[in-house]
Amino acid sequence: MTTRDINSYLYDIYGIDVSASMVSSITDLILPKIKEWQERSLSPLYPFLYLDGIHFKVRDSGRVITKCAYLALGINESGRKEILGIWVGEAESSTFWMGILDELKSRGVADILIACTDGLTGFAEAIAAIYPKTTIQQCIVHQIRNTLKFIPHKDKEKVAKAIRLIYTATNEKNGYEALEEARKQFPEYALALKSWETKWALLSTFFAYPAEIRRIIYTTNTIEGVNRQFRKVTKTTSVFPHDQSLMKLLFLATHDITKKWTMPIKNWGSIVSQLAIVFPEKAEALINY
Repeated sequence: MTTRDINSYLYDIYGIDVSASMVSSITDLILPKIKEWQERSLSPLYPFLYLDGIHFKVRDSGRVITKCAYLALGINESGRKEILGIWVGEAESSTFWMGILDELKSRGVADILIACTDGLTGFAEAIAAIYPKTTIQQCIVHQIRNTLKFIPHKDKEKVAKAIRLIYTATNEKNGYEALEEARKQFPEYALALKSWETKWALLSTFFAYPAEIRRIIYTTNTIEGVNRQFRKVTKTTSVFPHDQSLMKLLFLATHDITKKWTMPIKNWGSIVSQLAIVFPEKAEALINY
């Protein structure tokens, strides 16, 4: 609800006339809680970390600009999802992400095994600068969308079918062969498919892992699910008056969303055993948690 919605609600039900500015002042009482949450200590190890951003219109210095709410979501050692923080800043950039990762490190995150990202240029370099040992997987779903938007409607289905053979291959060798076959089959779309080859090192990471881990890392759908819920609660506000108002709403939404995160992800015990084999130097930390 917007502050004006709350004003109308209180008047209709109770006959109380509370101004929008008063509602805003009352809700400002959660700002210390936001600060405490945003600065809390974190676990030393996150086997999986998802990074993504969602954009909103915010009024700033008398003009409306697009700002990004940066979101970091981790799967902790017990297999439970955890939102590590939300940061509101200018349009999404790798430099801002590097600052966020540095902050996570200062809050106690010593190791991240696998980071899952979208296709933002410079993302891999930003992660490597702060967590040089972290393995990076670029989201396959983002890559598919970015490819298909350059394909005419008449051929979209055929190209999508050829692309599916790439990421459903049994191993990296077969996946790359499927990519080469797609490029031969659709030479007219060589430019659209070229990014698969250019980004292959980041797109093919998941092939090195067993099926259960592949399903967790090949897409950033886990964090996009949170973004969809953020869009639901913000859809009534076309422009936020300032960064704080956006942050308050996202924090309250986070509080509601995470209430349901009471169970570890499916087959977590098996996944931990597999991670311990792939990352033997972290086996003790994973298994003894």
